[in-house]
Amino acid sequence: MADLTTNVADVRARIAAAADRGGRRTEEVTLVAVSKTVEPARIREAVTLGLRVFGENRVQEAREKISAVPGASWHLIGSLQRNKAREAVRLFQVIESVDSEELAEEISRRAVQQERVLDVLIQINVAREPQKHGAAPEETAALVRRAADLPGMRLRGLMTIAPLAPDPEQARPVFRMLRELRDRIERETRITLAELSMGMSDDFEVAIEEGATMVRVGRAIFGDRTRT
Repeated sequence: MADLTTNVADVRARIAAAADRGGRRTEEVTLVAVSKTVEPARIREAVTLGLRVFGENRVQEAREKISAVPGASWHLIGSLQRNKAREAVRLFQVIESVDSEELAEEISRRAVQQERVLDVLIQINVAREPQKHGAAPEETAALVRRAADLPGMRLRGLMTIAPLAPDPEQARPVFRMLRELRDRIERETRITLAELSMGMSDDFEVAIEEGATMVRVGRAIFGDRTRT
């Protein structure tokens, strides 16, 4: 557990320093430990170190872990197909990757059937990368209005994934654009979007400086892992 202990302490210290640089409190930032490909025993170790929020990319992988790790809260951070919405609603507390009205409506329908209320974030493809999921920035206001009206879900905010880049500073404009987009939509719609999920292992400090309230950190906590 020594490496995990060191990694968690290092990430927490970096979050605190970035929050301080941004004039914010550390408590304003939720650390989502990305546990894709990580075995349940190692996730349970992370729980003993105080981590409580974990992010998974795939419904089928998370299914095997969630029952094996009590006391944790689970976010779906990967893309979600509508035919997996029923199970996602059953498994997760937060779905961060809502990127269309059709998906939002399916999640709502499944949540109502299961008598659940899920927190959701809308994923925005700020950088307009063709290989990535997410609504276009100009579609955001309409999607926000629709999601805010649906039963079975609480719209909490926006999420984005910045392009991979060798210098974290290259992600700063993307994070700033998401914050500015959020601020503008709040003014236009009067809908509160308190959460901004942005920043991963390579750039979470820049994201926090630009207003992130959730950072999704995997490799910096669990180390390199095999892609699946």
